[in-house]
Amino acid sequence: MATRPVYVPDVRAPFVKAYSPDFTWSGGFAVSQKQKNITALHAAYHRRFPESKVLEISSKSLQELGIKLSAFNLKKYVPELEASIPVECVFQGGKVFAAGGPYTDLYCVSPRDAKRDPRLKTSGMLKNFFFDGKEMPLNPQTAFYDWIYINAVLENPLLAAEIVNYDVFTDIEFNPAKSINCQAKAAALFIALSRQGKLEQCREFDTFYRIIKGEK
Repeated sequence: MATRPVYVPDVRAPFVKAYSPDFTWSGGFAVSQKQKNITALHAAYHRRFPESKVLEISSKSLQELGIKLSAFNLKKYVPELEASIPVECVFQGGKVFAAGGPYTDLYCVSPRDAKRDPRLKTSGMLKNFFFDGKEMPLNPQTAFYDWIYINAVLENPLLAAEIVNYDVFTDIEFNPAKSINCQAKAAALFIALSRQGKLEQCREFDTFYRIIKGEK
């Protein structure tokens, strides 16, 4: 048996809850095995919440929308490039370490190469994030990632119009014991803020930061 989080929009800060049902895990690295796990996780969640519409957000998703919303595919506009690039590249290129960064050259490589760049492991402690001329804090831990993801969805109105048809979100590749930032969690936060009419306020990081911390 295994558990993986299902992220659920909430009405209060930090606006996302996680429910982690038990399900039978299918081992292996093939896409078909990953998709078996997605199906099993969703079935386990539906046994308790049968009315919920669940969307897997990853490159392994069985739904085209979930693939398009993957951080490897979803694109965020970068003013200095005057172009939109994958969220994953914006995130990795925005990291500032004690001994280096931000490595904004990662904006111009593939998401996979950006994530695997050795400098991300050899530049010391992560200090903060940097984007569009501004420093952004490490805490709350997922604030920067969530912000760029939410704004990337806002910049893609067709995807924004589709994602609101779903209630909860998963990412079968995400293991909370090993990672912090999760595209499924960011998607659930998008829905929570949409339902409260706060999305437009989140275009600026400072306002977004206050909202997710529950500040007025």
